[in-house]
Amino acid sequence: MTKAIVVRQPGGPEVLKLEDVTVPAPAAGQVRLRQTAIGVNFIDTYHRSGLYPVPKPFTPGMEAIGFVEDVGPGVTDLKSGDRVCYGNGPIGGYAEERVIPAASLVKVPAKLKDEHVAGMMLRGLTVWYLVRSLHKLQPGETVLFHAAAGGVGLIFCQWAKAIGANVIGTVGDEAKAKLAKDAGCDYTILYKSDDFVAKVKDITGGKGVSVVYDGVGKDTFFKSLDCLQKRGLMVSFGNASGPPPAIEVALLQAKGSVFLTRPSLADYTGTREALVQGSTELFDLVGKGAIEIDVGQTFSLEYAGHAQRDLEARKTTGSTILLP
Repeated sequence: MTKAIVVRQPGGPEVLKLEDVTVPAPAAGQVRLRQTAIGVNFIDTYHRSGLYPVPKPFTPGMEAIGFVEDVGPGVTDLKSGDRVCYGNGPIGGYAEERVIPAASLVKVPAKLKDEHVAGMMLRGLTVWYLVRSLHKLQPGETVLFHAAAGGVGLIFCQWAKAIGANVIGTVGDEAKAKLAKDAGCDYTILYKSDDFVAKVKDITGGKGVSVVYDGVGKDTFFKSLDCLQKRGLMVSFGNASGPPPAIEVALLQAKGSVFLTRPSLADYTGTREALVQGSTELFDLVGKGAIEIDVGQTFSLEYAGHAQRDLEARKTTGSTILLP
């Protein structure tokens, strides 16, 4: 028997229960993984609440690092003892041990720390596709990123700075503004007290930004469209404040013939080639020190509910980690 968080009905953080579970032997193409650190992400709260429905009961969690304990038939590129990680599921990460497809795993360079890897894979791969695949961010380009002091935001600011782009970031308070600036954010806007549309227009001389990266959702969606320059790109990649409202297609024309996309990590790292490419580029930048991973808070596995509650209340900075 091993310990895992199990959700039997949708609801608040209180439905996350630590239970004894049985982990089966790995089937063909699978490995059994003993996990050493687990990342907590907003998508985990969407699964828990039922916003993104999944069959019940289930164990949440989309990223972790650990060691291969056993391999199933047909697995030839991994062996017992290999240190590996995953950053895009499949779901089931909030556990001491689990079985997982070998194709979802990548080997981890020895110099990278467990907690850093667990807190960077989903976020780092998200940033990779945002700046390297969905839209190739260019040197000198000015963009807006909401929640710039969050786990994704801090990695984004550093990656964008490595590229040579200019980042305007919204943050909740002065402490978070400092975190974002230290990560390379060029301009910070306190969204609780400042009109971020007016601030963006002022910073850009009235032109607006070429891209808005919006993982907040409902609270920022329409105003984000107002920050775009003509033919700009609105990337709605998350729902931290709730799902974005419905939109009339004609509004995109009225806002300046802007583009709107609602991407998912799975669609950009769904092939083995893309997963390896994104992971390799991420490992390289972290290994060189161009990106530093901020582990803002850690919780033991049994306190997964507390971790998600703080995440939803925007009390966290950087990455949130569970330790089995």
